[in-house]
Amino acid sequence: MTFDEWTRTGLTPLLRFATVLCGSGHQAEDVVQDVAIKAQRNWARIEAATSPDAYLRRMVVNEYLAWRRKWSRYVPRAEIIPSEHVADHADLTADRDQLLGELAKLPRRQRAVLVLRYYGGLTDHEIAETIGCSDGTVRAHASRALAALRIELKSSPLTEEVHHAH
Repeated sequence: MTFDEWTRTGLTPLLRFATVLCGSGHQAEDVVQDVAIKAQRNWARIEAATSPDAYLRRMVVNEYLAWRRKWSRYVPRAEIIPSEHVADHADLTADRDQLLGELAKLPRRQRAVLVLRYYGGLTDHEIAETIGCSDGTVRAHASRALAALRIELKSSPLTEEVHHAH
């Protein structure tokens, strides 16, 4: 008998047995499903057994006992508490739009310095080479730009980010 043939005749009685054993139809379905997956992988060995039905019942009992041990360690809670705060996408978009708006108000060189530093990840020397000025001028542009952003964003949640960027 193949596994497919057994499922047509033997699965229903096994499920009834599991339902009585588990005391719950839902849990019995889970247990029998786990057993069926294992049985399909090892069908050649199970088919060679004296009684495949008895072998599968023993598998159901073992899975039920293991299932009880496995799930008894979990303590249900009345509510699900997220493990970390997930920012609202709308807030992130609004913050980004506000920051882009404030960056657009900066003089072009100051904006270029901030974008190259924080978005491009370039060093002051690399920025100086890119825009054609000295390292000190890059630091001055960055300082003035961050100061202007701090003033404009003083009541925004972005203030903390701009403050730490300097």
